[in-house]
Amino acid sequence: MRARGVALSELATSSDNARASYSNFVTALVDAAVLGADEKLGLDTVVLDLRGLVDSFDALVVASGRNDRQVRSIAEEIERLVDVALGVKPTHVEGWAAGEWIALDYGDVIVHVFDEASRDYYDLEHLWSAAPAHRSERTR
Repeated sequence: MRARGVALSELATSSDNARASYSNFVTALVDAAVLGADEKLGLDTVVLDLRGLVDSFDALVVASGRNDRQVRSIAEEIERLVDVALGVKPTHVEGWAAGEWIALDYGDVIVHVFDEASRDYYDLEHLWSAAPAHRSERTR
């Protein structure tokens, strides 16, 4: 259910409207990822809606932790909650050893958990600035 050929100005900008049009699987996965980040006190969790911008996935979830231990804890909680909610594990995980930037690939959703310095350096929100961004209620 990708919004192909839709102008960015026509995409819904409120989180309720935009996320309602995701598939049930993507919505549940995004919700579990945001909850996992919030449960472990992740910083500034944001969901970037990439439908209409790329064909390979629908959303990026980006969160940060204060140090490598918190980054791993957030990623671990996200993996656990997605597994509990949907019974799926990421198809690929990168960055676990260093704990500066962990990427969890769930196909339609990619989750990035950064330490603060790495998040500032890579600045995915700026890279994908054309995508509507939806911030977690806890971090607003």
